[in-house]
Amino acid sequence: MEVIPAIDIRGGRCVRLSQGDYDRETVFDDDPVAVAVRWAALGARRIHIVDLDGARAGEQVNAALVRRIVHTVGAAVQTGGGLRDLETVRAALDGGVNRVVLGTAAVRDPDLLREAVAVARDRLIVSVDARNGIVQLQGWTVGSDVDATSLIRQLASIGVERIVYTDIDRDGVRGSPNFEMYEAMVAETSIAVIAAGGVSTLDDLRRLSDCGVEAAIVGRALYTGEVSLPEALAVS
Repeated sequence: MEVIPAIDIRGGRCVRLSQGDYDRETVFDDDPVAVAVRWAALGARRIHIVDLDGARAGEQVNAALVRRIVHTVGAAVQTGGGLRDLETVRAALDGGVNRVVLGTAAVRDPDLLREAVAVARDRLIVSVDARNGIVQLQGWTVGSDVDATSLIRQLASIGVERIVYTDIDRDGVRGSPNFEMYEAMVAETSIAVIAAGGVSTLDDLRRLSDCGVEAAIVGRALYTGEVSLPEALAVS
């Protein structure tokens, strides 16, 4: 299992939100590029970057910062937030991003999703962000009536190879991931699953590995020092 440190960007700074609430923000660093350099120096082979402003606005806001990170660190970069059209997806990939992450657009625009699958293939990730099993959109600020499990089945039928699943209620807070949910998800789908939300200890990572997920994204626990990145990478 791969361990991927997260960098969430809002207002040009590295932040974490509690349970997706934009009013419950903690700023951990004013320089996301420096944070990416630090994670790469500690051994990260991949970094997960979310443009929180872009996710909320519906268009990329911090694309320039993402490009700086791509051209500064040796680690692969996967990024999402505000990728809502094929031109933006192509531009991100052409600009050196290793993987692009579609969230809202994947739910609202099936035609775009099919085009993105054709263009990006295994470099496409669909972000399935759910609260109580129901998909949330636009940076988790807008609800839907879409059942997450049903959406994942649809994604598989379209040809999506990889998802990142975030249990919003566990994201950015101390606790544990929903291990039972990840076990069921891995058992029921051929899609590679990246787990996000709630990782607080090395034991959480070990249990996620046992669940069969491809990777785990770790955010707040790395910034607070509850989890050491070199130790987390050793788990994988």
